[in-house]
Amino acid sequence: MDTRHPGLPVNVVAPVAAGWRLLFVPNRARELAFAFGASIMLPSFVAAPFLLTSLVIAAIWGSSFLWGWFWVLLTLTVVAAILLAAAMVYVTVATGVRWVELRPLETPAQVVVARFLRSSTMAMTELRQVVVIEHLSLGRRKSLKVVLHIRGETVECEPATSAPFSRVDAQELAGWLTDQLAPFQVPVERRTEVKRDFVRPDEWWTPSHTAELWQVPVDEVDRIAAQRGVETYGYTPRAHAMYNPGASAIVYDPARAYEVAEELRAERAAGRPAARSALRSSDGPAAPGPAQNDSTDPH
Repeated sequence: MDTRHPGLPVNVVAPVAAGWRLLFVPNRARELAFAFGASIMLPSFVAAPFLLTSLVIAAIWGSSFLWGWFWVLLTLTVVAAILLAAAMVYVTVATGVRWVELRPLETPAQVVVARFLRSSTMAMTELRQVVVIEHLSLGRRKSLKVVLHIRGETVECEPATSAPFSRVDAQELAGWLTDQLAPFQVPVERRTEVKRDFVRPDEWWTPSHTAELWQVPVDEVDRIAAQRGVETYGYTPRAHAMYNPGASAIVYDPARAYEVAEELRAERAAGRPAARSALRSSDGPAAPGPAQNDSTDPH
């Protein structure tokens, strides 16, 4: 009999001999290798320009002092890489959660949290709440994690890099957890956290990019933005600051602009007049035309 929950990948939530398992880290060795490699690359990347410059200068001048300075920098870089690697591996081993099991399979009464080197078992009655947190940026997921609120402890379970768990549907996962934990009256909450602190003006959207997202002509963007409360920012691009200081650019807040795009899409699907008026100059989605404010379009 197949007891797999429909809609959830078998390598994310699957029945094992002991119970239901939520797998966050499929391969311990791979995750440790990734942490070690990242910790080695970071100090090397930062120190590379200084090491290269010192090496060139020492080779040209041939001074013993300059060669000594180069070896000091190289030694410090190696020491920093070793310390950072040890810290990263320790944090991964000490805090990383490999999987969580609900035992036994039919009527779970225990929660088992397995880390890299140890595991802990607790009664289901100690579990106070489960929160599925999805981090979004412009409608795209950046991360997904499950937080277990246990009596006197909070356990954050984050998937490994490129693990299947990071791609599971948050709503389906929350629904599955609700089904499993409902008999024990453990609340399951799905929470969405949206990034809103975009760097202005570099990450804000130009009129043509906004028009493309909204599927309206460029000359409609400013009117819709004013109607729907999209914050704008005017500035003089660096390319024009010296030669044409009067040429300013207008950019739009990406967070609110994306919300407006979702609103317009829903209105078009429902056939509401608001969406039709936004597109009154064309019969279908209009391709954005050139805009004089888009001289430094980063998108």
